[in-house]
Amino acid sequence: MQIELLTKTARSATVMLADGGIYHTKEPYQLMLNGENVKETDTVVTSFFSLKPDTEYTLTVMTKQGADVGSFSFRTDYEFVTLNVKDFGAKGDGEADDTKYIQAAILSCPKDSRVLIPAGTYRITSLFLISHVRIELAKGAELLAITDRYAYPKFPALIESYDESDEYYLGTWEGNPLPMFAAIITGIGVEDVVLYGEGCVNGNASTENWWDNPKVMRGAFRPRTFFINHCEKIVLQGVKFCNSPAWTLHPFFSNKLGFYNLIIENPSVSPNTDGLDPESCKDVEIAGVRFSLGDDCIAVKSGKIYMGKKHKTPSENIHIYQCLMQDGHGAVTIGSEMAGGVKNLTVEECLFINTDRGLRVKTRRGRGEDAVLDKITFRKINMDHVMTPFVVNCFYFCDPDGKTEYVQSREWMPADHRTPYIKRLCFEDIDAKNCHVAAAYFDGLPEQKIEEIQMKNIRVSYAQNPKCDVPSMSNGVEPCSLKGIYANNVKRLHLKNVEVTGADGEPITAVGVDVLEQE
Repeated sequence: MQIELLTKTARSATVMLADGGIYHTKEPYQLMLNGENVKETDTVVTSFFSLKPDTEYTLTVMTKQGADVGSFSFRTDYEFVTLNVKDFGAKGDGEADDTKYIQAAILSCPKDSRVLIPAGTYRITSLFLISHVRIELAKGAELLAITDRYAYPKFPALIESYDESDEYYLGTWEGNPLPMFAAIITGIGVEDVVLYGEGCVNGNASTENWWDNPKVMRGAFRPRTFFINHCEKIVLQGVKFCNSPAWTLHPFFSNKLGFYNLIIENPSVSPNTDGLDPESCKDVEIAGVRFSLGDDCIAVKSGKIYMGKKHKTPSENIHIYQCLMQDGHGAVTIGSEMAGGVKNLTVEECLFINTDRGLRVKTRRGRGEDAVLDKITFRKINMDHVMTPFVVNCFYFCDPDGKTEYVQSREWMPADHRTPYIKRLCFEDIDAKNCHVAAAYFDGLPEQKIEEIQMKNIRVSYAQNPKCDVPSMSNGVEPCSLKGIYANNVKRLHLKNVEVTGADGEPITAVGVDVLEQE
């Protein structure tokens, strides 16, 4: 077994137990720290808490039968002081508003120190991060969001500089600069921050508050549970996030980010509660996160039109691995707000269960010439009851003009500054069982065909009683009209060892494929 340290603080550590399993280890293991039995785990990515600062630890991994399968040593970080929020006046009784007391502790925290939020229920509105802070949300601790929208700070959208030569962005909504309420946890221009622990951040949203008429802006657009803007070196570890008012975790124009061993849960009927949406972000690592929610699990974005065209900042160098996407629309989605492009995205060793799609690319005419997708790789993935495992839709009917002739026409149109471009997509070593609609649906633009799709070692089998649905959200696609692999306006579709079978085991051939190379 290979053991790798993914992240650590003075009080916690997250490791990867690479025994060949995908999300779950091949068997349960007993974990020992310095000879003491601390926990049992059946997940590849696992965390330890309640550690001592500046201390050497040896992790020993044992099978249930007592066999030693590996060990690894690490040293926790140095810690100066701990600031307990209850010493600042926080009650944690589920009744008092504890926002200002917790905020005081955060603002008072020196470098190499910890803000401790012990067990209890703390009602809050928005908390603002500072650089170099470590915040521990201890086991049994819950940050419970207050639902009065007018108790939250409001971020204006676009603020012009004094000399009118530049702009400052605070509020954002679905890829556009628009006013929004500050997130429950917010970071603006900070660096070197860790939020960790076994506690919970509960957005407390329901149809009685934030989810009532969710598309209507009242005062400002709905807050995220966690939002960072132009931040760097930010890590989330271990924490559970649930009942988000809108997108759950939303890093915006931020770099060097780590998301480890989190739980993100929103009801299946909750509107626009994406799990994790990096927007124009670089160098992002997402490992061991479990998703169950009402929209896309991970949605990689880079602005709708204005932000992408002006700043030309793609989301790039994103590594997603050992995650569980269990329920949701898309397991990993690109777009539809991707006007700045997405490149160098790798998704591997993940488990997708009961999502509408596996890979979901959403783009359309109008996203612009900077909306380039390149070097997108999916490999070593298991899917079960994913309705359509692979979807690339260049006719996604979002936005007020989404169903116009310009966006939806399958006829050739001149390629210009409004035309997006999909370059290379690669799928390898993927097993998708109990598929329901199309095995793969690739629908490119006639004037800007998808450059290349490679599929290698792919096995798709259909469920006994497949559900009826459409493979993509665009005009003219009939429910249940397609089985197998559909590809239109793809320059090169290379298939090697690709097998699609019905519930009876009989092979299903590719349909509607205009260009095909097969081995």
